[in-house]
Amino acid sequence: MELDRIARLAGGGGGKVLLYVLDGLGGLPREPRGPTELEAARTPHLDELARAGTCGLHDPVAPGITPGSGPGHLALFGYDPLVYETGRGVLEALGIEFPLGPGDIAVRANFCTLDARGRVTDRRAGRIPCEEAAPLAARLDGITLDGARCSVRHVKEHRFVLVLHPDAPAGDAVNDTDPGVTGQPPRSPAARNAAAEPTARLLAAWLEAAGERLADQPRANMALLRGVSSQPDWPRFGDVFGMRAAAAAAYPMYRGVARLVGMEARTVPAGAPPLVDALRARFTEQDFFFLHFKPPDKAGEDGDFDRKVAAIEEADAIVPDLVGAGPDVILVTGDHSTPSIMRSHSWHPVPFLLHGGPARNDAATTFGETACRTGAHGRVRGCDLMRLAAATAGRLAKFGA
Repeated sequence: MELDRIARLAGGGGGKVLLYVLDGLGGLPREPRGPTELEAARTPHLDELARAGTCGLHDPVAPGITPGSGPGHLALFGYDPLVYETGRGVLEALGIEFPLGPGDIAVRANFCTLDARGRVTDRRAGRIPCEEAAPLAARLDGITLDGARCSVRHVKEHRFVLVLHPDAPAGDAVNDTDPGVTGQPPRSPAARNAAAEPTARLLAAWLEAAGERLADQPRANMALLRGVSSQPDWPRFGDVFGMRAAAAAAYPMYRGVARLVGMEARTVPAGAPPLVDALRARFTEQDFFFLHFKPPDKAGEDGDFDRKVAAIEEADAIVPDLVGAGPDVILVTGDHSTPSIMRSHSWHPVPFLLHGGPARNDAATTFGETACRTGAHGRVRGCDLMRLAAATAGRLAKFGA
């Protein structure tokens, strides 16, 4: 459904909505017919919300499509990621409040490790700590190119943002250089259309210079580039859904995607308890709250089933405090699945629960993939969830006479 049509139905009245995102929530069993990470976790509070509410599964983009974190979150905010598409570079830049200007091109980058033959042995350079990575990012910030100024800013651990300030207009349709696996060399920046060819050349020159400046490093001796993008001009979340919106996240990218659609985003320390404080601090002034919890995804990408279970249990522990803050509607889900046995994002549908407001009877008595498959909502697209939450909060008027 087009966002301008939703905006005509949103009158500004109704209850407060909380979106609690457990990043990478969906999973798979580690043994045949066993539980997923969510099903193995002890989640009494989420189970209680599921019993009192309604459940279902959602496809963040579409069935069979593995989503990135940006598209997954845009879908949860009500933006169809097949229509509203942008690269992760812009999200990372906005996440650290980098002042992007017209024509700037942002790139999300990872420090990585190459062997003597130029093959990737670690796509994240061993997740080097911030105190080691920040000086290296500062070293790369000094690179100059013929045709563009360059800015580099450290983000978190092995991640940084590269921003090109081209002397002439240049497109952002350039493929990632991350091969996605170890044992292969980085890919060359490749333009997908003629307008992006200058950008691809600039990125190739920048990578050559970066490799020279990092050659003395034992781990972070090269960079992989992803999400080449410029800032789009999209409808604001508040204008679409008629809600003043606040976000809280420890990781910059998730603050960035919230800012991209006009939310007020706040940085919080890592862990679940700080999310409660952030919700309470902004509860009176705002109508919509997005709280982001990263650890389940991180454990899934590391292939650690038990740590992902523990992360989900940590997320469950603060649910009574979130409920006690007083939101009228609570939507709990993930932006995508990250099964530990796959060590990556996957295309598998993600469980969700919707608590509050008028609801039909629901067969789900626990919060997990199997139980949510029996829920009242069935299987929907991720961009449907925000409309369901807004309607449940009494914020959408009747469509038509």
